[in-house]
Amino acid sequence: MTPHPATIHLALLTVEIFIPHSGSLKSKRKVTSSLKRRIRNECNASVAELGLLEEWQRSLLGVAVLGNDRRLVDEQMNLVRGLFDEESEIEIVAARLEWC
Repeated sequence: MTPHPATIHLALLTVEIFIPHSGSLKSKRKVTSSLKRRIRNECNASVAELGLLEEWQRSLLGVAVLGNDRRLVDEQMNLVRGLFDEESEIEIVAARLEWC
């Protein structure tokens, strides 16, 4: 018996953020670590800092959500985007959502 192929939906959100009150890499890490922890805990998503690693006030974060129901993956991504929007210590410079 051949198994049926599963339907997989993968959404990738890349967000460039500006952290206006950051004066060092340590203060930047405090903000980005807190945001990444919230995304993991509240949205059950994978998140990583992808770029601008040596910049004090900027970061590029990537968030991935995977599932077998596109509607549920989309809802999770909306929650993720809401966390970025709610974070008072950052400004969103650019955001891009891709579906794979």
